[in-house]
Amino acid sequence: MKQEIRYNVDADLEPIIQDWLDWLTDERKYSPHTLDGYARDLADFTTSFDKPLTLKQLEKMDVRAFRNYISAKAAHGLEKSSLARHISTLRNFFKFLNARKIIKNTAISVISSPRRNKVLPKALDVNQTFDVLEESKNFATNAWQGLRDAAIFTLLYGCGLRISEALNLNVGDIDSNDFVRIRGKGNKERIVPVLPQIKDAINAYINECPYHLKNGEPLFLGARGERLSPRIVQRQLQKIRAGLGLSNNLTPHALRHSFATHLLAEGTDLRSIQELLGHASLSTTQRYTDVNIETLKKEYSKLEHSVFDKLSQLQTRRV
Repeated sequence: MKQEIRYNVDADLEPIIQDWLDWLTDERKYSPHTLDGYARDLADFTTSFDKPLTLKQLEKMDVRAFRNYISAKAAHGLEKSSLARHISTLRNFFKFLNARKIIKNTAISVISSPRRNKVLPKALDVNQTFDVLEESKNFATNAWQGLRDAAIFTLLYGCGLRISEALNLNVGDIDSNDFVRIRGKGNKERIVPVLPQIKDAINAYINECPYHLKNGEPLFLGARGERLSPRIVQRQLQKIRAGLGLSNNLTPHALRHSFATHLLAEGTDLRSIQELLGHASLSTTQRYTDVNIETLKKEYSKLEHSVFDKLSQLQTRRV
C-alpha cells in the first residue's frame, strides 16, 4: 500500500495542487507512475519550507530560491536523473499556475537541468538471447508457466516491448494481420509487427494454459489466474540468469535493448527502430549507434530470415 503524500501548504494551495494532478491525468494522460513521481517531488519541495507554503510565496520565488533548493538536493546525493525530474516537476507546476492565471512566475524556466551521464543500453549477443529464450521454459514451476515465460521473453525480444506493455496485452490484441497495437509511455500508440515465431510461442502457451482465456481479458496469467505481475517475470529472469551464468545486466528491459541492437546490426534505419520502440525522440534511439556491433547493411524484413531462423530451428528440435 502506497504511503499517503502530504504537502506542507496552506488551505488555499492544497486544492490547486489537486487540480494540477487532475489536469496531468485527464488532459496530459500521464501514467500513474509518472504522476506519483511528480506528486512526491512537489511534496518534497513544499516540505523544504519551515511553514506551510502559500501562493504568495510561490509568486515571489526568484531564480536564487530555486537554485538553492536544487543545490540542497544535489548536496544530499540526489542523482542527476532525479534532479532533472524535480526541475521538470516544478516547471510543469508553475506552467500550470501561469496558464490558469493563478499566479505569474517564470523564474523556474531559467533553471537548466543537469547534464545526465550517458548510459549505453545493455544488450545480449544473439547466442545469449536465444539461450534465454530456449531455456526460459525450464525454470518454471510447471509446464504451462514455462511456456508462458518463454512466450513473454520471446515477445519482449521479438517485438521490443517494455515489460509493462507485454503484460498489459489482452487476448485478441494480436490481430490476424500479424500486428499488435501497443499503448506505451505517455499513452502513445504504435503498431509493431509480430513474426510467426512469436505467435507460435504465444499459441503454445495459450494451448496449455489451464484457464479459459477470453477475448479482451488478460493474455498472460499468474498461478491464480490473475493478470501476471512484472515482479514474477523479473524473478523468473533472475533464475534463468543464474542458471545460465549470465550478467546481472540481464533484465526484461535488456531483451528490448537486444531487439534494437540486433536490428541495428541487420541494417534497420534508426527512424524505423524509433517507431518500433515507441521512442518520442530520435536522440533516445541514437544511443544504439554507440553499441559496437556490425556494419549496417540489411533491412528489417531480413530479420525473420536471419536472427529468427535460429528460433525456428530451436522450435523444430523441440517437436
